[in-house]
Amino acid sequence: MRVDHEQGTGSGVDPSARLAVNDSANNIMIRVEDLGKQVVSPEGPLVILTAVDFRIGRGERVAVVGASGSGKSTLLGLLAGLDAPSSGRVWLAGVDLGALDEDGRALLRAERVGFVFQSFQLLPGLTALENVMLPLELAGQADARRQAFELLERVGLGARARHYPAQLSGGEQQRVAIARAFAGNPDVLFADEPTGNLDQKTGHRIVELLFALNREQGTTLVLVTHDTELAAYCDRVLELDDGRLSERPPARTAGG
Repeated sequence: MRVDHEQGTGSGVDPSARLAVNDSANNIMIRVEDLGKQVVSPEGPLVILTAVDFRIGRGERVAVVGASGSGKSTLLGLLAGLDAPSSGRVWLAGVDLGALDEDGRALLRAERVGFVFQSFQLLPGLTALENVMLPLELAGQADARRQAFELLERVGLGARARHYPAQLSGGEQQRVAIARAFAGNPDVLFADEPTGNLDQKTGHRIVELLFALNREQGTTLVLVTHDTELAAYCDRVLELDDGRLSERPPARTAGG
């Protein structure tokens, strides 16, 4: 899915703008170039990511795998504009994240991105229906309640719409989180260990639901996981090791 840079800048056009046009034309949803991240620790600089480069096409399903502490969640945060890199650049949906301020990145996420977290991140004071309605209401959707209820029915929780998170099982909470993530038809969905807090049977059902909705909506899916079965559902697998990224083919042990 890599695309070549246009040569020369004689036209005076901003190269970043030119890349955005190229990415849109070539259905590139995420572009990462020479990305690096380091933080200061008591022992000195700690390098988390080094010279990371890749492209993800529209509608692709990509797993990011690696040992604990390899930088997977850090990379996800950088791709979503939740954190700033120490070096390099990220384009999301054709937009250079480095050219946006914090408010601009937040607006881009609200309009184009969905999230699924290991710990569900539901608001405890809102019902299942209200949790799914929230991003729709923030986007100004007039029929947020109807859309949210349809999504809850799609994930098999129509009868639990009025229940609060504490009244739901872990698997049910994650289904609500998935419904919320797909509300508004995001271009990109980032999932960070979406089955990490679930038993194997429940996790398998969540995986099937996540990828079914991905197919239905044509969403670009980027997920961080240590689960080889979950990674096997993806089109591509990116592996982080000691801060460096490589690509390997998915082990086709599951449908998808």
